[in-house]
Amino acid sequence: MQAEYLRVPHADNTLYHTPADLSDEALVMLSDILPTGYEIGVLKGKVEPDCSVSIVGSGPVGLAALLTAQFYSPAKLIMVDLDDNRLDTAVSFGATHKINSSDPEKAIQEIYDLTDGRGVHGKPVEFDLDKLWIRNINVTTGLVSTNTTPQLLKALESHKIEPEKLVTHYFNLSEIEKAYEVFSKAADHHAIKVIIENDISEG
Repeated sequence: MQAEYLRVPHADNTLYHTPADLSDEALVMLSDILPTGYEIGVLKGKVEPDCSVSIVGSGPVGLAALLTAQFYSPAKLIMVDLDDNRLDTAVSFGATHKINSSDPEKAIQEIYDLTDGRGVHGKPVEFDLDKLWIRNINVTTGLVSTNTTPQLLKALESHKIEPEKLVTHYFNLSEIEKAYEVFSKAADHHAIKVIIENDISEG
């Protein structure tokens, strides 16, 4: 919430106590991108040991998926993006391979080469459910529910992951328009995640 104060109805049902030694930056990531990347990218994607994972888009959620995919020790973590700076960041966070997708055909071929011919289809498809069910094909979608927050909180406490490293820029609340401007041109500013801090004095 981008505001000086926030009222949370039924807070006892939705909020978690956090250890005092966790940084605000880590907790901001826990409130949004970490559970999204983990629940929708990693858990719905059924990441498991020794598998190959390709993440298309190394923005905050993609990088959160990269961090949490490492819980399951995949053999390959392939990050795909147009921004070389973000790809380099992904490698520093544990990606085993980076692919610049400015040439889509080349990028798809690189993924095929790294995954023994498996990868994204790259074009619209039709699902013939009457034929697919017998082949044990699973299709998953979903919205983040944050039911993994306790697990992720423990990962933060043990420093198994350090999502605060995703924060690249800080702005005061009075500078929020500038913050949006910077984030809208993230590649130009090497921005990944922006933190808005309260600078409004009381009274």
